Amino acid sequence: MDKLHDSNGRQALWIGACAHQLQRRWRTIDPDELEAQALALWRNEHLRSLTPVEAAAEWLRPVTTKEFWNERTQ
Repeated sequence: MDKLHDSNGRQALWIGACAHQLQRRWRTIDPDELEAQALALWRNEHLRSLTPVEAAAEWLRPVTTKEFWNERTQ
């Protein structure tokens, strides 16, 4: 397997796994939209260096904190 094909395979697996993690948080969002967001996360060098689970969690962190929801209910 050549390096380019292997890289594309890893990218597809990472994006699929990340989209799945996002879907665990947002079950009503269209899977194509979640995949598009996962692709956007893949394009971020820092997030790409993480596992898909870690990247999704880090990206979701601002909306999953108590502080975020406390501000929304005030």
